[in-house]
Amino acid sequence: MNAVSEAFQIHHTGLAWNNQFQQLGPDFYTPLAPQALPEPYWVGRSIAVADLLGLPPEQLASDALLQALAGNRPISGTQPLASVYSGHQFGQWAGQLGDGRACLLGEANGLEVQLKGSGLTPYSRMGDGRAVLRSSIREFLCSEAMHALGIATTRALCVVGSDEEVARESLETAAVVTRVAPSFIRFGHFEHFAARNQLPQLKTLADYVISRYYPDCNSASTLGANPYANLLMQVTERTAVMLAHWQAVGFCHGVMNTDNMSILGLTIDYGPFQFLDAFDPGHICNHTDRGGRYAFARQPDIAHWNLYALAQALMPLIEDQALALQALDTFKPVFERTWQQLMRAKLGLLDAAREEDQTLIADLFTLLAQDRVDYPIFWRRLSHAVGGQHFAPVRDLFLDRAAFDGWQMRYAERLSTGAPDQAAALMLKTNPKYVLRNYLGELAIEAAKARDFSGVANLAVLLERPFDEHPEFESFADFPPDWASRIEISCSS
Repeated sequence: MNAVSEAFQIHHTGLAWNNQFQQLGPDFYTPLAPQALPEPYWVGRSIAVADLLGLPPEQLASDALLQALAGNRPISGTQPLASVYSGHQFGQWAGQLGDGRACLLGEANGLEVQLKGSGLTPYSRMGDGRAVLRSSIREFLCSEAMHALGIATTRALCVVGSDEEVARESLETAAVVTRVAPSFIRFGHFEHFAARNQLPQLKTLADYVISRYYPDCNSASTLGANPYANLLMQVTERTAVMLAHWQAVGFCHGVMNTDNMSILGLTIDYGPFQFLDAFDPGHICNHTDRGGRYAFARQPDIAHWNLYALAQALMPLIEDQALALQALDTFKPVFERTWQQLMRAKLGLLDAAREEDQTLIADLFTLLAQDRVDYPIFWRRLSHAVGGQHFAPVRDLFLDRAAFDGWQMRYAERLSTGAPDQAAALMLKTNPKYVLRNYLGELAIEAAKARDFSGVANLAVLLERPFDEHPEFESFADFPPDWASRIEISCSS
């Protein structure tokens, strides 16, 4: 039987495969089939993402699809490849990087489908091209959790596991996560061609991104009719909005290198991420980050730094430094405006913004940091307190009760012009009861290592509706156990 007849056929489901990135030409990628993963098994699946792609649920459960997404069977119509890019890592130029363990299958229903952990590529450097079960489960769960929280992100269709051993800090088992996004193009793709002075390729890439994802950049704007300056401005604004959402929900990315920054303003490359437990602006979630470059409070500034790196790469096309700086200058006002809007919603402030709101918010965060208050629990308790006008459970979270009392009096006065029930309703839809705390992921991972995937399935269901009460999962919204603070996560995956 030849390879074509053996190929997994999914076009009858309505999926029409193409790969527009592949049409950019061989300077942008290496054609490459995924590497087979022995004896694969399902670990987790997302029906919602399957629906996005047009895959019916019954096919998502099939052995044929399992084998295809493990890299063991070609998928008819796909044109798999690994793309090349470069980037700054921890603030230093790292040179050529690329998809060292990822394989872009192509596009289905306008979305790129990528296998992460699918084996060696020409860009693997010293790596083995594999991802491990631990990190694949974390990425699968967090991708879908972030989407449910309303944060721009790549998505995850499924995780496929195997007993194949891979060496990290200890021996672990391999896995492949199938990721989905409109595009996986990063800042580093532009840096790659700019650094090599390959200006025709740089222009080809920029024109492709503008044509597909930012078509209005060809129209005149505040920056005039310069499409590349307009592209920089729109990427800057999307990135600022994304960072405001990260900071509002307490999300730490952990490794904000320029090759981990999406040109579409999507949260991408879930590695040593963490949702805050105790609120600590200086929290470092990646134990590889010994200098604290990517500490929680530094994330907006690092994103802005990364945008400057993108601007430098685009300068041969923009050709006007003043325009580039004008585009970059949109970051801080867009971030601040979005942040204030999000915080006002988290506080249930329904009327027009007032000058004192900024001080109220700033003083609150000073108190949260001073007493290391549990961040998700604080916001959820505050949401219920506003509805029932019973603030004792919130007050109990603070060591300095007098300081909280003073703030709460000001907050109550600020709320007095609105309807408490309406404010509480907004807050309960804004402040999640459930986030993917590290220890919850760790419990699911430990069970999965023993082939018990119920923890992954339960978390997937829970995090798909994080604002609902889910009384059957009440313990998942409680304070983390003491051992949670000893969990270490790093770039190793």
